[in-house]
Amino acid sequence: MIVFAVLMAVMMVAPFVVYPILLMKILCFALFACAFNLLIGYGGLLSFGHAMFFGFAAYVSAYTVKAWGLSTELGILAGTAVAAGLGLVVGLIAIRRQGIYFAMVTLALAQMVFFFCLQAPFTGGEDGIQAIPRRALFGLIDISKDMSFYYVVLAIFAIGFLIIYRTIHSPFGQVLKAIRENEPRAVSLGYAVDRFKLIAFVLSATFAGLAGATKTIVFQLASLTDVTWQMSGEVVLMTLVGGMGTVFGPIVGAAIIVLMQNTLTGFGEWVLVMQGCIFVLTVLLFRRGIVGEIVAAARRRSDAVGREAATEG
Repeated sequence: MIVFAVLMAVMMVAPFVVYPILLMKILCFALFACAFNLLIGYGGLLSFGHAMFFGFAAYVSAYTVKAWGLSTELGILAGTAVAAGLGLVVGLIAIRRQGIYFAMVTLALAQMVFFFCLQAPFTGGEDGIQAIPRRALFGLIDISKDMSFYYVVLAIFAIGFLIIYRTIHSPFGQVLKAIRENEPRAVSLGYAVDRFKLIAFVLSATFAGLAGATKTIVFQLASLTDVTWQMSGEVVLMTLVGGMGTVFGPIVGAAIIVLMQNTLTGFGEWVLVMQGCIFVLTVLLFRRGIVGEIVAAARRRSDAVGREAATEG
């Protein structure tokens, strides 16, 4: 929590130094990666279709705000609620399988959602939904300017992160870890494994939807890019680069990938090649991810100090 407090303090002053739109993009993808990490890092479930929740929530939020005239907060909540419902439906289907079969089911269902977004009349097809208005939050807070909206996005990220953190460190989170480490043992102890997996899947989908709905208000655009399988691959990359199964790893991974995309945008499609190279190097040199290796090194040092103290005693 001390690290989180320091992070929040830095992010409070960051928009005076860094472009607020870039920071908001990092926060949205950091929340997306944290949601995905809840599923794979603590539940042991690899989803290749998480972009369906991120992207579909973006479309729902964009359409309800622009076409139905809902306020910004209701539009974000609508996208998040739809993502939660979609997560429940997909979870009921996918958790019947394990391992690569689970991943392939999520990928197949995500492709179905992609083609629905491509063909549905309300999504705008390849053009997407553009010029989404930023209405005053709760009718009081003007978020038309990037600087003012940035602190709203920061608050959304902080709330989402704290809920995920509390979930991980709750008895529910401990059971999830037990299922990840040894599912047959968890079954033998009497836990309803499928129920825990489903709850974790729905929670992950909900926060992924919250990230997508927020992002579409930030950029005032919902497009097919947010619902493609490449987006699912990006969130996997962010989680693995930062450190799967760590609290802050997905945030670091999201920041690295987003900053790299922004910095290397002039190279066009070569950015994908560079991302692939970074992924390979991370797997070879930092098998636990960047944050994971830092935590492991700190633990080794602490254990060494403890052994030295015990020897001297």
